[in-house]
Amino acid sequence: MSFTPSRLVLCAISLGLAACSTTQDDNLRYQSTTKAKATSLATPPDVTQLMRVQGDIASPRVASASDYKAALPQAAAPSTAPNAIGDVRMEVEGQHRWLVVGRTPEQLWEPLRKFWQDNGFVLDTDQPERRIMETDWAESHAKVSTGFVRDALSSVMEQSQGSAEMDRFRTRLEQVPGGTEIYVSHRGMREVADTTREGHTTLRTLPADAELEAEWLRRMMARLGDVPGTATAAAGAAPAVQKRGPQIIDPKGRPTLQLAESFDPAWRHVGLALDRTGFTVEDRNRSEGTYFVRYVPPNINGKEPGVFSKLIDFVHPGPVAAPLKLGIQVRSESDTSAVTVVGRANTTVAPADALRIVQVIAADLQ
Repeated sequence: MSFTPSRLVLCAISLGLAACSTTQDDNLRYQSTTKAKATSLATPPDVTQLMRVQGDIASPRVASASDYKAALPQAAAPSTAPNAIGDVRMEVEGQHRWLVVGRTPEQLWEPLRKFWQDNGFVLDTDQPERRIMETDWAESHAKVSTGFVRDALSSVMEQSQGSAEMDRFRTRLEQVPGGTEIYVSHRGMREVADTTREGHTTLRTLPADAELEAEWLRRMMARLGDVPGTATAAAGAAPAVQKRGPQIIDPKGRPTLQLAESFDPAWRHVGLALDRTGFTVEDRNRSEGTYFVRYVPPNINGKEPGVFSKLIDFVHPGPVAAPLKLGIQVRSESDTSAVTVVGRANTTVAPADALRIVQVIAADLQ
């Protein structure tokens, strides 16, 4: 059956009119087409294999999240928006947000697991000993609404072009005096046409969506604070503090990332950057200022892969180098901090690898 342009327009208008009767209460809803696992996987899926998929995306899940941003309050003043519900409060530093809860990580683990599962996600990583959980890749249509008819037209065109976006979310818990800090980080990919091979598609990485992270944190705050119906009560954005951006110094010796902030914010921001850019954080020692991570060097044979391929959690078997076990160290003096890459188990880090890593962290912190 073929569709003429006029038929496509009529279909889109019909969809738009039908959408007028829907509510926006569940705009940010993900629905899995696969059965939830009885026991979540201990490791995330092979992202390298995903990047090589031809044609359709391998085992995607269908998600319905269009227009969710239209449901957010547009005119609420920061002073009137609550930033705490019960023993849960939202902290804001510029574009960075996280929750502080007056409970232990052990007390929060099961409620957080249920939170993601109730929102239609399957957890690919569920590791309480590391205090990290991560959802599977979910196909998403979340975007800013531009009106029912235009949104419907966009939806029809995306389906005809085979375009799709996928999201996944990592939740990290960190115990602090008097409670727990909760961080949510987003990673995204988009399916696009492969210009080098007709009829094939490839996946490209998307920047982390800070608004999407903030929305899930708001909903998480409402759930943990046990106050139904307040998921869209946003924490007011704190006034932006002008400060010098991250700077890389000594790139030919020991590459170092300089941050114009003290240890606590530097530690938080580096941790979020590692989550967003796909490092595998195996452990952390806040007292020593060190994240213990795994890093996959780029494949030197053949075409250079993208940044996402270089920094994936696990490597698809093939002619690639073995993952390097490294430490990302944060050292602070007064109101400045230095981030360096150090070896583990008496190993050294090649300057090229160290420079590449601090460049990725710096790019996320810009």
